[in-house]
Amino acid sequence: MLSKAETVIAFSVTDTGIGISPEKHKIIFEAFQQADGTTNRRFGGTGLGLSISREIATLLGGEIRLHSGLGAGSTFTLYVPATYAPDMTQARRLQQPSVIVEEATSDTKDSEVSLIIENVVDDDRAAIQSGDRTLLIIEDDLNFAKILMEMARERGFKVLVALRGEMGLLLARQYTPSAITLDIELPGMDGWSVLDRLKHTRATRHIPVHIISVNEERQRGLKMGAMAYESKPVTPEQLRDALNRIESFVRRGVKSLLVIEDDTVAQQSIIELIGNGDVETIAVGTAQEGMAELSHKRYDCVVLDLGLPDMNGFELMERIKSEIGDIPIIIYTGKELTLKEETELRRLAETIIVKDVRSLERLLDETALFLHRVEENLPEPKRQMLEQLHKKDPVLAGKKVLIIDDDVRNIFALASLVERYDMQVLYAENGKDGIETLKGTPDIDVALVDIMMPEMDGYEAMQQIRGMEEFKSLPLIALTAKAMKGDREKCIEAGASDYITKPADSEQLLSLLRVWLFK
Repeated sequence: MLSKAETVIAFSVTDTGIGISPEKHKIIFEAFQQADGTTNRRFGGTGLGLSISREIATLLGGEIRLHSGLGAGSTFTLYVPATYAPDMTQARRLQQPSVIVEEATSDTKDSEVSLIIENVVDDDRAAIQSGDRTLLIIEDDLNFAKILMEMARERGFKVLVALRGEMGLLLARQYTPSAITLDIELPGMDGWSVLDRLKHTRATRHIPVHIISVNEERQRGLKMGAMAYESKPVTPEQLRDALNRIESFVRRGVKSLLVIEDDTVAQQSIIELIGNGDVETIAVGTAQEGMAELSHKRYDCVVLDLGLPDMNGFELMERIKSEIGDIPIIIYTGKELTLKEETELRRLAETIIVKDVRSLERLLDETALFLHRVEENLPEPKRQMLEQLHKKDPVLAGKKVLIIDDDVRNIFALASLVERYDMQVLYAENGKDGIETLKGTPDIDVALVDIMMPEMDGYEAMQQIRGMEEFKSLPLIALTAKAMKGDREKCIEAGASDYITKPADSEQLLSLLRVWLFK
């Protein structure tokens, strides 16, 4: 196009920097390539700028040329035609394949994953119809997944199987199954992130999740919204019991909520808040009445006030957990709690809500989570109430995050995201400054660490941070634009708690923050 143009315009940019050796002239225009390709190079950048500039120049009918030598600075020249008259034949040749590749890549990726799963496990996704009871099994142990699938089919479930967390999320959003069994120790995205994403997505929040895992953090799973938790290894009888529990829950259209509260006005306000239809709410005024109800009827959730006339609330919770089992308990109290009381409550209860001006909204949200209510089926005023509440996140609010990144644009983008959730942001533009900021600010809750930085890269920074006793358990989330095979393992070896690629998906990043800040 340039050779056919009547006039060509050249824009040159010259610097007096370190220069680029001739053998590197071509490679620096490739994605993620630089004259100094190390992660701790002296000068910053991601290695994408020249690649993007080259593509833009091509779209404009031009090209970029480089004149440089080591120690002699560099001159980049952009040549473009003064009048751009695109060759439509060429444009069609360029455009059509890119569309085909894009569509084929998306379809092929999903279909390849589907074929791998179907060929190995032979699940029922091709036969699922509207109204079928479906179970999604997210499990990387192929033999265990097959056993679970056959047992579920015996109970009339159509079964979907995902061997990885990412695929499980995709199937959950695509098919909205009746229930999910979830392993925690998964390759790639672990089960905690999967559970968090499921419970923070409106379309999947109501799906009951039964965790079956070697991981022993039972209370954490229940607090995050799992309906039950089974520790591996499991016997066939335990698996049958788990599937019976899932089947019973799915079959019951109406869920049951027990309110144990001695104030009749508060009882009525809770009943009106929760509403009826998909939930039956029973209110009692004493611990004795509460235990009697729980003994003769299956309840899905309990709302408990601590100030009961006949029994201490802590004692009642102990009795419920030992005599009734894993039923979610939401503490709803006006009592000011000491640190010791709050610690004890967190051991026994799924959620603590102190009565204040926003407590009713939180109560509606928590009961919807533990009763697995479909948010879309709630009345419009209550949906709006939940939408407003979800704009804030109690797990993130007030937490202090340190962003270590040499690119101020990344810092701004990340800070803008987390500040919307009332997080406090500090930042440093290299690893050394990041470590100094940590030392000077001991109450930082989490750090986001870029890998490719000048002076000290993210690997070295995380290794040094982990070498300090006071930061052994600090959550470190690695950020990298170089999503190459083995990068995750390298980050974990260097001390990262988790890993995310740039540009960071906001939903995934918030999920990782919630998972690592959850207490």
